[in-house]
Amino acid sequence: MFDQLTTSLQKTFKSLRGQGKLSEENIQEALREVRMALLEADVHFQVVKDFVKKVREQVMGEEVLNSVSPGQQFIKRVHDELEALLGDRKVDFDKSAHPMMIVMLGLHGVGKTTTTGKLARRFKNDGKKVLVVGCDIRRPAAVDQLKVLAAEAGVDMLGPNPGESVTALGVRAKNHAVLHGYDTVIYDTGGRLQIDDDLVREVADLTQMTGARNKVLVIDAAMGQESVSVAETFNARCGLTGLILTKLDGDARGGAALSVRAVTGCPILMIGAGEKQEDLQPFYPDRMANRILGMGDVVSLVEKAQLNVDEDEMERLQKRMFSGKMNLEDFLVQLRQMKKLGSMTQLMDMMPGMPSVSKEQKEKAASAGERQSKKFEAVILSMTPKERRNPKLITAKRRQRIAAGSGTRVKDVNDLLKQFQQAQKMTKKLKQFKGGGRMPRF
Repeated sequence: MFDQLTTSLQKTFKSLRGQGKLSEENIQEALREVRMALLEADVHFQVVKDFVKKVREQVMGEEVLNSVSPGQQFIKRVHDELEALLGDRKVDFDKSAHPMMIVMLGLHGVGKTTTTGKLARRFKNDGKKVLVVGCDIRRPAAVDQLKVLAAEAGVDMLGPNPGESVTALGVRAKNHAVLHGYDTVIYDTGGRLQIDDDLVREVADLTQMTGARNKVLVIDAAMGQESVSVAETFNARCGLTGLILTKLDGDARGGAALSVRAVTGCPILMIGAGEKQEDLQPFYPDRMANRILGMGDVVSLVEKAQLNVDEDEMERLQKRMFSGKMNLEDFLVQLRQMKKLGSMTQLMDMMPGMPSVSKEQKEKAASAGERQSKKFEAVILSMTPKERRNPKLITAKRRQRIAAGSGTRVKDVNDLLKQFQQAQKMTKKLKQFKGGGRMPRF
């Protein structure tokens, strides 16, 4: 996400870092570059105009101009304004009422139903009793799709009765939730290919009749400038309380994230950057600002690891590593634990310095890494239990057999064994350092 914007801003900042002193001339040039980068990322022109104006006011002061590191000061001001543009702080759903009710709004095809399923699972994992309501009564199979997603998430689902209106279904669902002690109710409403009065009136009546405090607009990040007018219309008629941006993994520009938040004043609650359930994530303005400016997002990476990696298993592996007993079966467990963290492209986006790498380079590196991981897994699984537990047994003849059995080449078997040996050497050096020795040289 934001690949194009990140690359453009990185080029601008690189030229500034080489400046020993900032002047009005080179600041104006840098601001022109920032403005062009934002416009090319499909950020609304008025949002760009206001953003550049605020940055200019900040960087033209003596504190920046006379700074020891003026380039870094300029970047800091851009970062601060970018964070403010994105919302300053993380905002959560309004949980003041019980049950908490969320009405999902948006056009057809933006991912409302899929996002409803992901959101339901997220609340279920937090220990909530969740009910999803299929209010999309016009789209063929919409209710059936939600039923499948609800079953996958392990939550209950309520659909329409024959001839029942959306508002009648909404009120019935609310009463059902109160009667049966549900904590969270999520209404999946219908959409259209474009905004029309019937659509807006229907969802406006639903939000009014149910008294839902969470009116959330789901927006496809690839919509670009159109997302601004959509958000303004829904906000005027329904009084939006939050936004969810979907398909950020498929849009290299991502300007909608900056535009819609600024135009509507509504906070971005969550973002979707993939098809998996865990790819729907809370939105943190400061972390997103870091990622846009190429600083990575280490905090989110750690949180992702804590959520998806088996801590007991990793602790067991760590003990085996430092005891010198690590074998290829342990190595296989490590590979599988890494796969739980998500695609390599997503992980690279969170690493400092990596967001500035072009999308093509990241995809190429990620693809190569994932292919190698699959090969390594196949190679290990083609070994006998004795070979996995004692790699020293693997002779040249055995390597040929393992390669043939795994559908790989002998070179792939050699690469795996070499990487395993390097991991063992690294562990020995870390063990020496952990035991009070000097910092190892790698």
